[in-house]
Amino acid sequence: MNKPISSQSLRLSDPIDAQSAELKALFDQIAAGALERERERVLPFEAIDLIRQSRLGALRIAKADGGGGSTIRDLIEIVIHLAAADANVAHILRNHFAVVEQQVRRPRNDQAREWQKAVVNGAIIGLATTELASPRVGNVTPDTLLTPDRDGYVLNGTKYYSTGTLFADYVLVRAADPTGATAAAVIPVNRPGVELVDDWDGMGQRLTASGTTHFRNVRVARDEVAFDSPEVGYGVPYANTYAQLFVTAVNAGILRAIHRDAVALVRSRPRTFYYAPAERAADDPLLQQTVGQISSEAFAAEAVVLAAATALDVSSAAAEARDATAPDAAHRAALLAAKAKIVVDEFALRAGSQLFDVGGASNTKRSHNLDRHWRNARTLSSHNPTTLKARSIGDHEINGTPLPAKGFF
Repeated sequence: MNKPISSQSLRLSDPIDAQSAELKALFDQIAAGALERERERVLPFEAIDLIRQSRLGALRIAKADGGGGSTIRDLIEIVIHLAAADANVAHILRNHFAVVEQQVRRPRNDQAREWQKAVVNGAIIGLATTELASPRVGNVTPDTLLTPDRDGYVLNGTKYYSTGTLFADYVLVRAADPTGATAAAVIPVNRPGVELVDDWDGMGQRLTASGTTHFRNVRVARDEVAFDSPEVGYGVPYANTYAQLFVTAVNAGILRAIHRDAVALVRSRPRTFYYAPAERAADDPLLQQTVGQISSEAFAAEAVVLAAATALDVSSAAAEARDATAPDAAHRAALLAAKAKIVVDEFALRAGSQLFDVGGASNTKRSHNLDRHWRNARTLSSHNPTTLKARSIGDHEINGTPLPAKGFF
């Protein structure tokens, strides 16, 4: 990679937006090696170190606490730009920002304030939630067990889809105590008994290390654990909307990258088909039409994602103010995030295929690695079936049935 960007490149005391020169320099540096990393499966440790140095992970923490004070909308727009540079790096950070939102941004105790300080100084947080033995994805009672022991707990269990944890400093673990009460524990990844395994072999998002994490007799302090309640963690209705929209924002970023590559392909094509309607590829009205379609899809995708992010800001503000409108605001944010996913996933997958319509057969070469856009978008869109979201939206529109409030809908 190029020379690392200084940790002073982003001043969190200043307003930060997706168009800033500092962010563009950071994302350009991350983008520079993205194609080769994905093609050769080189895990992006250096790119994540750049994120640490920039302290980008503290954007949602209040300025008074040393963070960027960004809105959710501001952050989601930045995520779209980062995903255009490298969809793997953006996805790696999804769990970090979700944990910051739930456990760190408004610390509940001295331990959480220490996590907040660590994030302000660049620390990254991963996640270990899903268990392959569970018959239902997002099951709210995990098999991973927190057993009371002396003044704390002992943690035992195995997780999968631990996206980003291999690159992280801390990990949030979903577990239950012997009574079945569910909780989240945040612990350092280098604590004895924690084993991170890079066994993710998906066709897309190959560098996110979304594999296995083992916890074997891991000591956990009492103040590192937050038990679920209607106002804490995963007990909050629609708590997962934020993480859901983050995935959709990554797909919007992939669309932005597809648009970028489509324009570059047409501009650089040295020849065209024998029967093409123009001598130069850049003058071919059919190729122009295809690029115009991709451009429009990218624009629409970003617009709906940012509209849903604005709704999440409204929901977050209502919840913090304990406003009576908070439940309705949370449902509206979930509804818009679900609608955004349906639209963005369709556009991203279609544009990933249209890219080859403007490039021709020579651009299917593995060296170009252009198929990564479709593979990555397909992998991200598979996290939660669009069909289930569409059905729930239809049921709401027709019968007024609320969207599912728990689990990873």
